[in-house]
Amino acid sequence: MSSAPSTNGRTLSEGDSKALLGPFGIPFPDERVVANAVEAAGAAAEIGFPVVVKLNGDNIAHKTERGLVRLGVGTGEGVRAAADELLAAATAEDGDVSVLVAPMIKSNREFICGVSIDPQFGPTVLLGLGGILAEAIADVVIRLVPLTRTDAHEMIDELRTQTLLSEFRGEPAVDREALADVLVALSGAAESVPGLRSIDLNPVLIDRGSPVAVDALVELSAEATPDRPTPDSAFGPEHFRALFEPRGVLVAGASSHPGKFGFVVLHNLLASGYQGQVFATNRDGSEVLGISTVVDVDQLPDGVIDLVVVCTPASANPDLLRKCAAKGIRAAFLTSAGYAEAGEEGVVAQHDLVDLGRELDMLIAGPNGQGVVSTPVSLCAQMVAPYPPRGHIGVASQSGNFVSSFLNWSGQSGVGVSRAVSAGNAAAVGVVDYLRHYADDPETAVSLAYVEGIADGRMLFDRLRPLTAIKPIVLVKGGATAGGARAAASHTGSLASDDRVFDGAMRQAGVIRALTVEAAYEAAATFATQPLPKGPRTVVMTTAGGWGVVTADAITAGELELLSLPEDLLALIDTKLPPRWSRNNPVDLAGGETRDTIPEVMEMIANHPSVDAIVYLGLGIQSNQARMMRNGPFYPGHGLDRIVEFHHKQDRRYAGAAADISVATGKPILTATELAVTDPTNAGPVAVRATGRLCYPSANRAVVALEQLWRYARFLQR
Repeated sequence: MSSAPSTNGRTLSEGDSKALLGPFGIPFPDERVVANAVEAAGAAAEIGFPVVVKLNGDNIAHKTERGLVRLGVGTGEGVRAAADELLAAATAEDGDVSVLVAPMIKSNREFICGVSIDPQFGPTVLLGLGGILAEAIADVVIRLVPLTRTDAHEMIDELRTQTLLSEFRGEPAVDREALADVLVALSGAAESVPGLRSIDLNPVLIDRGSPVAVDALVELSAEATPDRPTPDSAFGPEHFRALFEPRGVLVAGASSHPGKFGFVVLHNLLASGYQGQVFATNRDGSEVLGISTVVDVDQLPDGVIDLVVVCTPASANPDLLRKCAAKGIRAAFLTSAGYAEAGEEGVVAQHDLVDLGRELDMLIAGPNGQGVVSTPVSLCAQMVAPYPPRGHIGVASQSGNFVSSFLNWSGQSGVGVSRAVSAGNAAAVGVVDYLRHYADDPETAVSLAYVEGIADGRMLFDRLRPLTAIKPIVLVKGGATAGGARAAASHTGSLASDDRVFDGAMRQAGVIRALTVEAAYEAAATFATQPLPKGPRTVVMTTAGGWGVVTADAITAGELELLSLPEDLLALIDTKLPPRWSRNNPVDLAGGETRDTIPEVMEMIANHPSVDAIVYLGLGIQSNQARMMRNGPFYPGHGLDRIVEFHHKQDRRYAGAAADISVATGKPILTATELAVTDPTNAGPVAVRATGRLCYPSANRAVVALEQLWRYARFLQR
């Protein structure tokens, strides 16, 4: 990395950087800035040997890389020689230089702390593993300014290198409160210093457990950071009611051709069983799917239609929407293309569309969108399949394709959807506007969103944060933020990648971020159907050892806790299982179960006050064998008909018991088996779906979903 100063501002000397930051509470060593070698030797004598000697000056960004640091100097003569060498090494670009003398602090642990200004999210605070390998290892955590103490402690807890925070090589554990003080102080500086571009504390050494910032670099920008407004949607509950629970729907541009969007939208609306009045316009006024269409909106009744789904060309839409508003229509979903995605003329047309919606007091969804689904009123006004089962997941997506993906997962899993909408070009109403509506929607328990192309990250953060206090939000992000040139001199800036900043901001806002569509849907389905855990203590209950071992590994590697079984719980389980059972967590039944063992042991575990959650493995094994018996040459003789039915009945009992015990105890019980996808007709997964819950296709995916439940529960607890 270049040590040249930024062309957009200036870099303070280490001495000036520390003088600026000290009043905010950053812990620095007792050190001196002097003009020459003689003064340096005197300063070293006052401080006490050994010392560190550095060249100090504005625009000196990376002293170590340039060889401008002398460590462990033990005599006055050595200090004078070091100071002379460093002063001689200064260049014209370094500006006025001096010598900094500081005590030599030895430590086996180095961290980096700092502030950088993200082009999307604004000021951010970073904590990571420090030293010369900081960028290579990149174990960093980021949060937005302002930072609370809770935020600071969560940053410390999220570092992967937790071993460095405990007792290490004879050194005491890191004082986490003192390290949190550093992070909060950096946040305070970021809020208070005009024109701040970056702060770099690298390294922050751990001296007898306490953090000490032995180096500091502050960059100031020539331009002030602009204020970021936080606009809110102009649309109220009545507009969203018109969109999601309309009394009547108009399909504008209905077609008799089954390949046209105007036909498909009308077909899907009727096929989904929508019970409100349905109207349609068609340029020929012909009958389509049993609906008598009209040529012009003027021919429709007043005050009975709330929503128009627009399948007409962009050029026809202004006149159409004016006529719709005159009929009392309050919401329009535009499938029409030809707007901002179509070039400069389309951009102008889209701006005009937004202005028209504001003039008409009409919610404009889209344009260039896929449609809207609302299962409480059996509404499927979209130009593609599928129509999902009714449930409590509210979907909002910048991509119509991902709306379809989420709805497909809903149909496959049986965990239903309340509302779903594709934002399209989001000209007037964006994903966050829909999420805000879902937060107050009694039909929605959890919001599920896909976003990309974020225009203003800080605005996104500020609008999401109050919503997550009401209901969980699960989010998938596609693509990268716009990015931008970061501070040239700052290690902190180079470490603060777009995705790390986004991830830290979402955690700070309480948003559950998922990396894949499958994981996002499973997280949302879990929130919609499982209670929140009160803590991380998890028990794995399995009918086979290997599955339990892998699940225990997944729990141990993440944010959950694999509970050590209390003695009283061990004793209880002993009454139901033979001596060969694992007597440990995972609770491996070791083939010792009888007809009632699984429900009884599960209830014992769930009722124990030390247990917060259960992952149950092995469902469907009996029905898997039953399938082979039923398909074999001996069925139904040899008593196979009876044993096949017994196996099916047992798996149904186990799935039902998991749901019932979860409800009774208020604790999440997640059931996982690959049979959920390898044989969806297996009686076990079928029975799980019948309870309204998700049957996870692997234990690892169940653990991820449970971890997300706990992360959100912890966010609410704070």
